[in-house]
Parts: sequence; structure tokens; C-alpha cells
Amino acid sequence: MNLTIMELNKIKETFHSRKDAVTHRVIVCAGTGCLVNGSLKVYQELLRCVEEAGLNAIVELKQEEEGIYVSKSGCQGFCQIGPLVTILPENIFYTKVKVKDAGEIVEKTLKKGELIHRLLYIEPGTKKVCQTSEEIPFYRKQRRFVLKNCGVIDPENINEYIAEGGYISATHACSDMTSEEICDMIVDSGLRGRGGGGFLTGKKWHVARLEENSKKYVICNGDEGDPGAFMDMGIMEGNPHSVIEGMIITARAIGADEGYVYVRAEYPLAVKRVRKAIDDANKLGVLGKGLLGSKYTFNLQVMEGAGAFVCGEETALMASIEGKRGMPSPKPPFPSQSGLWGKPTVINNVETLSTVPLILSHGIDYFRKIGMMYSPGTKTFAVTGHVVNTGLIEMPLGSTLRQIVYDVAGGITSDNGSPMSDGFKAAQIGGPSGGCLTKDHLDLPIDFDSLKKEGAMVGSGGLVVMNRHTCMVSVARFFMQFTQSESCGKCVLCREGTKQMLALLDDIMEGRGTEETLDLLEELARTVQKGSLCGLGKTAPNPVLSTLRHFREEYTAHVTHKYCPAGKCKGLAKFRIDKDLCKGCMLCVKKCPVEAISGEKGKPHTIDQKLCRKCGACIESCKKQAIKGDKAWTTVML
Repeated sequence: MNLTIMELNKIKETFHSRKDAVTHRVIVCAGTGCLVNGSLKVYQELLRCVEEAGLNAIVELKQEEEGIYVSKSGCQGFCQIGPLVTILPENIFYTKVKVKDAGEIVEKTLKKGELIHRLLYIEPGTKKVCQTSEEIPFYRKQRRFVLKNCGVIDPENINEYIAEGGYISATHACSDMTSEEICDMIVDSGLRGRGGGGFLTGKKWHVARLEENSKKYVICNGDEGDPGAFMDMGIMEGNPHSVIEGMIITARAIGADEGYVYVRAEYPLAVKRVRKAIDDANKLGVLGKGLLGSKYTFNLQVMEGAGAFVCGEETALMASIEGKRGMPSPKPPFPSQSGLWGKPTVINNVETLSTVPLILSHGIDYFRKIGMMYSPGTKTFAVTGHVVNTGLIEMPLGSTLRQIVYDVAGGITSDNGSPMSDGFKAAQIGGPSGGCLTKDHLDLPIDFDSLKKEGAMVGSGGLVVMNRHTCMVSVARFFMQFTQSESCGKCVLCREGTKQMLALLDDIMEGRGTEETLDLLEELARTVQKGSLCGLGKTAPNPVLSTLRHFREEYTAHVTHKYCPAGKCKGLAKFRIDKDLCKGCMLCVKKCPVEAISGEKGKPHTIDQKLCRKCGACIESCKKQAIKGDKAWTTVML
């Protein structure tokens, strides 16, 4: 099909005329989070109830007709209050919708125009009832730019993407712009890579463009492996065509005719929707030979990764596509010069590519007005941890940590989920490669350069918020255990260094550490940082170094006083026997696997702290509740 601007506009007009003909549209969130909570069953029950009520149920807009259009969307962001259902044109926003609610939604809201108040969102602080998503602070205080259509459009309907202006930017790039003009535009926009280091996207493109080679590649890095991160997943599930359009523009800019979307296999829904989007784009003439009515060719396919964290590093990712073990290679040469199968290759992450069509459609000035001078635009974050509102958000670069944690995420919660007025302790940003931010950083602008000065990084956008009851040594150990187990093993410093750092952290948490242990840990961390081969190895010590820098007193308490201030380290817990309650029944003596308890029958017993392994067998056996474990043991067991 010769898909020109005229043809795209025709598809757009046709879709809108069909959509305007329906009386209501019901959008059911079908992102991974809501699907896990049963949103697909809600969708199916809504369809059944619409038909049962004698209304015309529409699942695909094939013609202009009145009825109830029931569709699915990608992730709407506010994952913890799903399944989410939005009803248009009133824009009614229902939360925590269950299958049993479907009939009531049809009878009351769709037929009578009545609200179901128990399904509306109630703001925790003010108790305000919010009828629309725009009234909810979680949404109202964001700047949804890349995520604007995620959670709104049907991600499996290419016509709806086109109806929202999709593929117009790619068509202009292929028909009206030179490759140099495209690269210059991205350079002038100031777009920096959203996957980690924040390198200028346009400069990377220019290097590949200038390489004289008849074969070049474009790769979308969707190998999102940070614990708690789901930004790229949300975009691929919610708006896969935006990624494809970004890749088409990239291919035109550098002269590539082939590309790969590299997605980890743990994202089956993202894989499915990206594959369908590619198939639909091929059928419509958006991809393939003579794409979008131009003289260019661009073929695209999905490559599923096996879930190795190191494959998020670009040279390891390319090795994986080539069928080799995913291990990094030294640079230079850089991929833009010699990448996949030795050919010039541009690798950008999902969010970066989704931003590209928006820059072309809105213009450089519009984009640069968002964010900061040297970090323009927005950034998506996956906010998790001890906050009232967890989920996928998008904020202008330069927003402060306070705005994210308190204005959007709703503030801090205790371990049991109840709100805490002054409970913020730290936030780990950038995943295992990032660093910790403290109370002193609450008003720090979140941008590439400001975070780098503080020993942290934006990274891909993972943000784990922690309350004052969190042990920062255990946080450092968590991330170190992750990076150690995910090390590809190619270089000694990363392979052995992270292993030894993990062992030192274990010593600290289990009471074997000393001040010399802290000095050795810091020295080793800096050595691994300097000597590792790839970026993942170089940044692996960041959580340790940043917690040592900002929470040194906690480490000191562990090694000097053998005490965990947060009461979370089981190895530093102490068990004691209340002599007034102990009747000397000998049950605990019999249950102790290491013979740490001694005493005569009928007389109070004692515990040898050097032998005790804090297994809890004694506490469970004591009928008089005479044996007490401190907060650390209790917390671990719970």
C-alpha cells in the first residue's frame, strides 16, 4: 500500500468518525499490573453485560454505528488501585473494579448516567471524591508526554495510533527531510538517552550516519532488568507503534534498512503487542520496502532476550542477537562505528525512541520548554517502595525528589502501609547502577547532571523509596547481591570484586565486621568501579558507595556497637530469657540446634550469644513466652 500523508489522514478521519458515532467508550486497563488483578475477566464480563442489557456491544470500529465501544488499553500508571475502567465521554474513572461490578456499571452508569461512588477514587488526605483521573493528584501533578496515549488508545489497533497523529512524523522524515537534517534536529532538541548515561542522542546518530557502509542497523533496547523497573514495559505494552515510529525515523537518519526490538522474555505481553504492531505495520505499508510512500526500506523484527541483566549493556546485547553469550566488549570501537555483525549500529532505549516522533511533530522549541536547559523533556519513573501511590509516572526533568515522593506518590508509608508524616529516609534511583538520595536531596533537581554530582544517576528511571525503618546496609547488600549474581564473569574485578564486596556486607550485617571492614569495602568498591570492563561493572559499587557516604553512622553502628539502628539485621539480633518468666522446663534446651541454651531443670536458663544462631526455635517452643527476640529477629520472621 502506498501510504502517503493523504492516506494517513484518511485513516485518521475514518477512525474518528466511527469513534464519534458510539454513545460510550469503556476503556479497561490491560497492562500487566491490572491483568494480574483480573482486568481481562472484567473486560469480558462488561461485554457480556452490555449484550445482556440489549445494548450494541462494539469490540472493533469497522463502521459508523451507535453502541458501547468496549476496548482495552495499556498500563494507565496507577497500578495499585487497578483494575481501572474509564468511561467516555464523561471521563468517569473507576478503580479496583471487580467482575461483580460489571453489571452495575452497565445498568447504572451506561444506561442511567449514575455514578457508582464506591468505585471512585478518594484522596487519602482530603477525602475528596474524584470523578475523573484529572482530579487525582497522582495524574494531575504529572506531565504525561511520552505516556500521554498509554492507557488511552488500544495498543493493538494501528488505526487508532494513526488517528492520534501516528506515523506522520516518520512520513515527513522519509519524504521531506535529509538524514543530516533529522540528526541536526535531534541534536538541537537536546534529547539525551533515557536508558542510563544520558548521552546526546543526535550525536550518536551523526556518528553512524557518517560511516560509509551499505549495511546499518537500528536496535531498540527493551531489556529492562533493574529491580522494580517497568517503564519500558509500560510503553511497549501501551503504545508499541510509538517505538516503531521512532525506529523508522532513526533508520532514515543513519541510513539503516534493518532493525531489532530486543525485549526480555519475562515481558510476554510486551513481546506479543510489539510483534502484532510490527505485523500490522508491514501489512499497511508502514514498514518494509517503499515504506510510507518513500523510496526507503526498513525491516523490523523482535528478538527475545533470556533475562540476563548484563544484556542491557549495548555490546552484550548485540552479542546476544548474534547468537553469542551476552558479554560486553571493550570500546572503542563504539557500536555507531562497528556494532551488530561489525556494521554501524544505533542502539536507543524504548523511551528515547518513543520521544523522537514527538519532537518532530511538536517541534524543538516545544520540547526544550519542558525540563531543564541541559536536560530537556520528561522522564518516566517506576515509583515503588514505602509510598502511598506506587506506579508508572512521567515528570519534567528537573522536578525535585520532593515533588515526586510527596506530590505524586502521596508521601511515605510505614512497613504495614499506613501513612507516615515524617518518615522519608532515602530513595534509590537508577536501580543497581544508581545511588541513594537522602533528606538533604529532597529539593535536588532530578536531571542527568545534578544526580551525577551526587554520585547517583537517572538511569532507566527506577525509583525505590524507603522509610526511616529501613536498614541502609541491607539495601546496599540487596543491590550488591543482584549485581553479583548477574555479573557475566568476563572481567576479574567485577566477577570477584562484587563477590568479595557481598561477603564483606554479610560480615557487617552478621556482626563479624570491624572498622577495617568498612575501609576495605570502600577501597574494593572504588577498585571495581575503576577497573571493570563495562558500564554495569563500573556502576555496580554505586549503592554501596552512596550509602557509605550518606549513612556512614549506620555502618559504624553495625561494626562498632554490633547494633542495627533500624532493627532489621537478624545477625545482630540478641535473644534473652526473662528470669521471672522462665520455669526451667528444658523445652528450649532440647529445641536449640546448636546447644546455645544451658541451665538446670526448674531454674532459669541462659543463652550463649556467641553460639546463638537466631533461628527462633527456642521462642517457638517456649510456652511461657519467656524468651524475647529483639526487633530485628521479629521483623525478619514476619
